[in-house]
Amino acid sequence: MSVFTQIDFDDHEQVVFARDARAGLKAIIAVHNTARGPAMGGIRMYPYASEDDAIRDALRLSRGMTYKNALAELPIGGGKSVIIGDPHHDKTEALLLAMGEAIERLGGRYIGAEDSGTSVPDVKVMAQRTQHLSGIHEKSTTDGSTRSGDPSPATAYGCFVGLKEAVRHRLGSTELRGLRVAIQGTGSVGLRLGRYLKDAGAQLWVTDVFPANLDRAVTELGATAVAPEAIFDLDVDVFAPCALGAILNDDTIPRLKAAVVAGAANNQLAEARHGEALRARGILYAPDYAINAGGIIDVCYERIGFDATAVKAHVERIAATLATIFERAASEGVSTAVIADRLAEERFKR
Repeated sequence: MSVFTQIDFDDHEQVVFARDARAGLKAIIAVHNTARGPAMGGIRMYPYASEDDAIRDALRLSRGMTYKNALAELPIGGGKSVIIGDPHHDKTEALLLAMGEAIERLGGRYIGAEDSGTSVPDVKVMAQRTQHLSGIHEKSTTDGSTRSGDPSPATAYGCFVGLKEAVRHRLGSTELRGLRVAIQGTGSVGLRLGRYLKDAGAQLWVTDVFPANLDRAVTELGATAVAPEAIFDLDVDVFAPCALGAILNDDTIPRLKAAVVAGAANNQLAEARHGEALRARGILYAPDYAINAGGIIDVCYERIGFDATAVKAHVERIAATLATIFERAASEGVSTAVIADRLAEERFKR
């Protein structure tokens, strides 16, 4: 299948296919847009069923990073890379080093970071072959301690800030005590979001396909566990998707009882029209790439000069961005997803 005829091809500037047979590397690096600066986005590793599936994922995710980075007003463009393989069985040091070499060959047009299927230690191995990586250095925090380059804490904090703004706009309250929240996915981001909500006094329901993640969330958060498919049917105020994409679709949207959808998962809408489907039901949707931008803000600052106070302030601007989206969507009578796209395009197409 030609890249140019792919439904997800969107005038991408560059799509690179990287192969190292000896190391077992098969990867795709997609640079979507560099109008605001070098393309930045995570390095995903996944056992795709076909190469076409991997191409589609790279194209879609890289385009999403352009919109996310522009909406967050960062001096970077959008890109993404995918490694075809099972991260639990196929990942080796040789493969990671080969991926670093593939990124180096782009000469800085693409800057990678950890993503689904890769970790900070993995990216540090890649860094032996390229300098064009981020999210790998220890960072200071506002309380004076240090943490790893893992951007998930910033992602979770940004989601919490954004969720509060969505609740204020839709439910007219700044108080989260007693708020009923269903969290789908309790990995590193979902669990941290749950901690913020627990500390604020919210009631939590959680689900995860990995039993260990679910057990930890129940223990640490005092949350109620539910089966994965049951999470859509709960009588809650907020549904927080923090796992897979495409989970807002023709089947799940009619089942939602929540007034707000605000979570960290990427590509939550199965199709663009599902943003309007949510609006038609009176459900306020916090566009995923607006609310989950904390992680990319964190890794971007690592490249341009990290300052914990500045990063925290920038992440907190997610609330103002969402407020603008919500207000424009209401005044123009369109979905928040449409407004988020328009606002991002204003920032990278000007």
